[in-house]
Amino acid sequence: MVRGGRLSCVTTPLEQAMIMRKPPSSATVLSWVPVCVMAMVCVVDVVAGPSVGFLPLVSLGPAFSGLVGGWRRTAVIGAVALVLCVGLGLYDGLFEERRGFTAMASVAGVTGVGVAAAVMRSRREAELASVRSIAEVAQRVLLRPVPRTAGPLQAAVSYTSAVAEARIGGDLYEVVASPYGVRVIVGDVQGKGLAAVETAAVVLGAFREAAYDETDLVGLGERLERSVERELEGEKFVTAVLAEVGADHEVVLLNYGHPAPVLVRRDGTVDLPQPLAYALPLGLSAHGAEGPKPFRVPFAPGEQLLLYTDGVTEARDEHRRFYPLAERVYLLKDRDAHRALDTLREDLVRHTAGPPHDDAAMLLLRYHGHDEGEHTAVPA
Repeated sequence: MVRGGRLSCVTTPLEQAMIMRKPPSSATVLSWVPVCVMAMVCVVDVVAGPSVGFLPLVSLGPAFSGLVGGWRRTAVIGAVALVLCVGLGLYDGLFEERRGFTAMASVAGVTGVGVAAAVMRSRREAELASVRSIAEVAQRVLLRPVPRTAGPLQAAVSYTSAVAEARIGGDLYEVVASPYGVRVIVGDVQGKGLAAVETAAVVLGAFREAAYDETDLVGLGERLERSVERELEGEKFVTAVLAEVGADHEVVLLNYGHPAPVLVRRDGTVDLPQPLAYALPLGLSAHGAEGPKPFRVPFAPGEQLLLYTDGVTEARDEHRRFYPLAERVYLLKDRDAHRALDTLREDLVRHTAGPPHDDAAMLLLRYHGHDEGEHTAVPA
């Protein structure tokens, strides 16, 4: 049974495994191009004879090597090209007309330029690798791994960035075990790129601090609202859902214009808890709308709560059909929450059959309790 609502997207190990199973890289193939080119020139020159003048084309070897190889390899390829040039020049009798010396000068000149180009490219690649390593550290600090367990909950997260080679984007998540219960946020920043990452950092920083200080979820939401208002300009905003799980077998939800979470009951039915009225996203409180009202939903041992961003439910297949998240929660049947979420993410990847067009995050919370020996129910 599904009770109205929307849904969202993810990433993890299967995609990485699929990427790592690619055929030989283009760099490996290109590294053989200089050798193949020189071999082809030699064969054609021998067959065509000295009158055609293919000998200067041997310089293509070091030229290509300078584009795809290091400077040492380019120098070696250049030396081989010079040896071939001398051998073919003697075979064709070109040194008698000084054409052989012209070809050798051409090969030597191209080799020098190729070595210089390879040195400059290597330096740029080293600088880029350094920048990427720094960016990865910053990404890990911003979106750090959630705890595997928090209070009575087991947590698992999956994230996919729409930006190539990035690990974070405009989606955000966090789990904090505070004195007032386990507090959770999942949000989606308007826009993409570095500006979205900056905003996500502001929201996460404010949440991590306020989650320990504020005694209720409304106060926590107001702290986030003030932090976002100070940082955002114009009509930018952040949709978010806050959740708090205490010891009373309930989850308190506060929704700032975000897709409703998916709640999987013990009997396998699916509920999408909706607020009485959606509040404006964070950053738009200046428009004068009333703030969000917290609402309580039963959440007992053996049940699962899946929070997500709209990159999941808005992911389309080749027929432009959205991903039916509520119909696929039966995949969350593995006893380990991380493996269960991986299974759901893999199904999403198969549905889209291509790169994601939006950032997608999923956060799965399983209520196991401290002394219950029950397993999570498997939806029918």
